[in-house]
Amino acid sequence: MRFLKYGLYTIVAIAALIGALFALGMKVELDGTGSRPMFSFHKADKHIEEIEKRAAEEAPAAPAERPAAEAIAPAPTATQAETAAAETAPIPAAPWPSFYGPNRDGHYTATPILTSWPGQGLREEWRRPVGGGYASMVVAEGLVFTIEQRRGEEVAAAYDLSTGKQRWASAWQGDFREAMGGPGPRATPTYDEGRLYVLGAEGEFRCLEARTGRLLWRKNILEDNGAQNLQWAMSAAPLVVDGKVIVLPGGSSGRSIVAYDKVTGSRAWGVLDDKAAYAAPIFATLAGVPQILALTADRAVGLAIADGKLLWETPWKTSYDVNSAMPVITGPSRFVLTSGYGTGAKLVEITREGDRFQARDLWSSQSMKAKFNNVVLHEGVIYGLDEGILAAMDVATGKRLWKGGRYGYGQLLLAQGHLVVSTEQGEVVLVKANPAKHEEIARFGALDGKTWNVPAMADGRLLVRNTTEMACYRIAP
Repeated sequence: MRFLKYGLYTIVAIAALIGALFALGMKVELDGTGSRPMFSFHKADKHIEEIEKRAAEEAPAAPAERPAAEAIAPAPTATQAETAAAETAPIPAAPWPSFYGPNRDGHYTATPILTSWPGQGLREEWRRPVGGGYASMVVAEGLVFTIEQRRGEEVAAAYDLSTGKQRWASAWQGDFREAMGGPGPRATPTYDEGRLYVLGAEGEFRCLEARTGRLLWRKNILEDNGAQNLQWAMSAAPLVVDGKVIVLPGGSSGRSIVAYDKVTGSRAWGVLDDKAAYAAPIFATLAGVPQILALTADRAVGLAIADGKLLWETPWKTSYDVNSAMPVITGPSRFVLTSGYGTGAKLVEITREGDRFQARDLWSSQSMKAKFNNVVLHEGVIYGLDEGILAAMDVATGKRLWKGGRYGYGQLLLAQGHLVVSTEQGEVVLVKANPAKHEEIARFGALDGKTWNVPAMADGRLLVRNTTEMACYRIAP
């Protein structure tokens, strides 16, 4: 009886302690394995109040929007004077206009970076609270763009690159939630020629004026294409190419991959019947032909830009339909696919005879299993997080060169022969891209809490964010 009595006291004490921790704002999330808990402290109500307070102080006026009926109508034809002015106007600077960089390959080449960091880490330029979600950031016209969850709304927001102050925010109703990842949008916006293309978790797709946030046109790509949302929501960043913006709604009857006119929002074409995947489409020239390289839930495909015609396909199936990592172009006619859940990687070669294309597997390997993390190519070696552990793989053979560095399900970029890794725990790590061994140079704590968002780099700055905060660090000398 005494044992039972003390045991009951212990259970009550533990329950009280847990209750106190939750009262203090303890947050429990699952890591990238889907089974291990991660703990952080975050009071949701106080946090969103701080976001709203700062936003009101920095940018009190909401951007003007056209009425919905007008927003989806074609834009009026420009006058001759307007066309001439547009042709002679300077092109706004856009150092990081798209998900994973200008070429969607994770490479930062604009300026040299520091390859020896101070003991306390890179110099912080600014930090601010942000809303939930797993989008990355893009940089253009001196602004940082991302998409967040704030209460029951999805919010596209623009922040000053130098100060972090909010310049505008454009919101709409949307509140996607799921047990593993939590609430919020997933897809990173895309910038192109003064416009920002923003895709919400539940398919709301908006074209905004980048300078002001003004709504130019809108669609819901799920409703427009008769598609069901995915388990982990719409995640593929839009791709702008040749006057079209490409999205992956996953509808049937030729509405799986869809192109809209980037200016008017009118449908240009739609193709395939595949269920959607999570990876962003990319532009590639393979076998001498410019094309769209995209993943669906079952395969990788090459599509003609003009009309979406299927040029070639290769099977690519992952458990739970989680094709999340973008293909990596490794040569004029070759690319690597990689995925987690035991899938591995393969090297594909595209050949052409006249108008006929063929996709051929050159090797398959278990050396790289990037679950929902992209990988980078440097001097014939692919570097990436193989189920949470950094690894290097030889492109020619698929052979693993080394594996080491437990960074969890974070993300990485390549700059000046070095990997800039944001870990799942919110640290930033510098690793030399060395094919011979794992060589960590430096690390420091950058964010608090689970960090799955892909970092961005522009104008000598490193931008990192997660579901609660965003920070900017000086990474140039």
